[in-house]
Amino acid sequence: MTTRLGLALTGALLMFAGGAQAQSYPSRAITVVVPFPPGGLTDVPARVLAAMLQQRIGQNVVVENKTGGNGTIGAAYVSRAAPDGYTLLANSLADAQNVHFVAVPYSPIKDFAQIGWIVDGPPAVLVVHAALPYETLADLIADAKKNPSKISFGTSGPASSPAMALVQLNMAAGIQIVGVPYRGSGEAAREVAGGAIQGVFTFYAQGKPLVDDGKVRALAVAAPQRLAGWPNVPTFRELGYDIDFRGFVGLAAPANTPKPIIDHLNMELNAVVQSEVFKQRMGELGMTVVGDNTPEKYDAYLRAETMRQGEIAKLTGAALPK
Repeated sequence: MTTRLGLALTGALLMFAGGAQAQSYPSRAITVVVPFPPGGLTDVPARVLAAMLQQRIGQNVVVENKTGGNGTIGAAYVSRAAPDGYTLLANSLADAQNVHFVAVPYSPIKDFAQIGWIVDGPPAVLVVHAALPYETLADLIADAKKNPSKISFGTSGPASSPAMALVQLNMAAGIQIVGVPYRGSGEAAREVAGGAIQGVFTFYAQGKPLVDDGKVRALAVAAPQRLAGWPNVPTFRELGYDIDFRGFVGLAAPANTPKPIIDHLNMELNAVVQSEVFKQRMGELGMTVVGDNTPEKYDAYLRAETMRQGEIAKLTGAALPK
């Protein structure tokens, strides 16, 4: 009985301490660690959020880019930070992928307390050089079947979104488009525009300027719905291929951050991302805002997406043995 009473008192004290801490939170600057370089698809939503969040809470919200290891260095740093709500991570699709390709010193699930989505998307889009005779996805697939391994698509290496999306297409369509590694999907897209390779899976924000300039042609979008900026470009599902490959950016804190602080951050996060100003800015990048955005639902999504990315990683032949 004494032990039970002691545990109950300890739990009550912890809840009280967390609640008291949340009441005074935040009392100083918050750092949002972005584990990728400035200007990228993780950095931009995080910076817009930080600027708008700062206006709401009356404290500085600083974005710090801790790059390297495809996002693992910044994520590891946050996983070791004090669980007090003052060091946060802008996590992303890379967190759901990295664990299947490299031995990371943390768990993207267990070592973080998820706060919520910043954005969903952008989706991957399949683009080809505009001078090629592929007017539709069916044209590309027909030629790939006639000429196995003669068509080349840019990737960022086997442990990358372009490579994983290409593996899905090859498997779904029964073709053998060859992946050629580049330093990033943006560079690969520019190589397509220059005619060095035939196509690439890139993200909407990187592909749209090249499509607008007439240098490449978009054949399909790896998302559930067509994009507002490309209403005439079909989804893969419309064309009979179950390929859904989207990025996302979320907000997370170190594990054991008090629940009242997580809930407070989620409330402020939603106040920003549900605003029309934020939605419009993200829409220009092919990103959308999740309506029912709770810590629990984002945590469940990240767990499911990590498992799904693991299944795709196996297809690349480069995944870590389990």
